[in-house]
Amino acid sequence: MNIGVFDSGLGGLTILKAFLKKLPQYNYIYLGDNARVPYGNRSPEIIYQFTKQAVNFLFKKNCQLIIIACNTSTSTSLHKIQQEYLPEFYPNRRVLGVIKPIVEKLSVKGYELGGKIGVIGTKATVNSKAFDREIKKVLPKVEIFQQACPLLVPFIEEGINKQRKILELILRDYLKNLTKKNISSLILACTHYEIIKKEIEKIVGPKVKVIAEGPVVAEKLKDYLKRHSEVEKKLEKKKQVSYFFTDSNQDYKKLMSLFLDD
Repeated sequence: MNIGVFDSGLGGLTILKAFLKKLPQYNYIYLGDNARVPYGNRSPEIIYQFTKQAVNFLFKKNCQLIIIACNTSTSTSLHKIQQEYLPEFYPNRRVLGVIKPIVEKLSVKGYELGGKIGVIGTKATVNSKAFDREIKKVLPKVEIFQQACPLLVPFIEEGINKQRKILELILRDYLKNLTKKNISSLILACTHYEIIKKEIEKIVGPKVKVIAEGPVVAEKLKDYLKRHSEVEKKLEKKKQVSYFFTDSNQDYKKLMSLFLDD
C-alpha cells in the first residue's frame, strides 16, 4: 500500500520532497487540487467537502496513510475526517496533518517560560485559530501573532521567478506587523511558503527563526511509522511516486520543478 500526500495545489510538493529525502523507500501518490486552488478564501464547509473528496480518491488508489499537506485543510477539516469520516468508511486507514508536527517542534525549543511566535497562512488557516489553539495546549505562556496572506498562494502558483520585486513588496506589507511584535520564531503555516523562505528570512532578519514544514513533517512521519508498526508493515517499499492533478496543464508541469528541485 502507498502513502498519499494531498494539497490544494502544488505547495504539498515541498512536503513530498522532504519525504523523498527522509523516507525514500516507500511508494507515494501525490494529489494536487489545482483546479480549485486556493482553498484559503473558501468556507470551512466547502473545504471539508474538497478534502473528503481528495481523501477518498487517495484511498481508492490504495493508500494506507494520507498526509494532508495543506494547512487550510488540516486546520478546518482534519478533525472531522478523523472523527467522522474514517470510522464510518475507512476504519483501518489513517489521515494525518501538518500542524501538530510543528507544534511538537516548538515544544522543545525553549518556549516553556513564554515568548513571541508569528504565524503566516491563508485566511482560512488564520481564522480557524488552529495554530493558536494547538500551541497554547503545550505552551500556554507563549504569545501568538497571526497574519493572513491571501495573495501568496495564487502568486506562487502563477510562478514567481519573473516577479521577485513584486513578491518582496507583498511580503513586506504582510510581515511588517509581525516584525514590530519582536517575534523570535515565524511559522510558515502554508506549504507553498517554503519555496520563498529565503525571501521571508531576508525581510524578518537573522534574529527570527523561520520554520518551514517540510523537514519537520518528514521527521515526524518517520517517528510515527516507527511507533505504528501495524501501519508501516502494510506499506510497499518500491520507491515509486505517482502524481495526480485535478487540472493538469503545461504550466503546472513546469512549476513542479520549482517545488521539487533543491
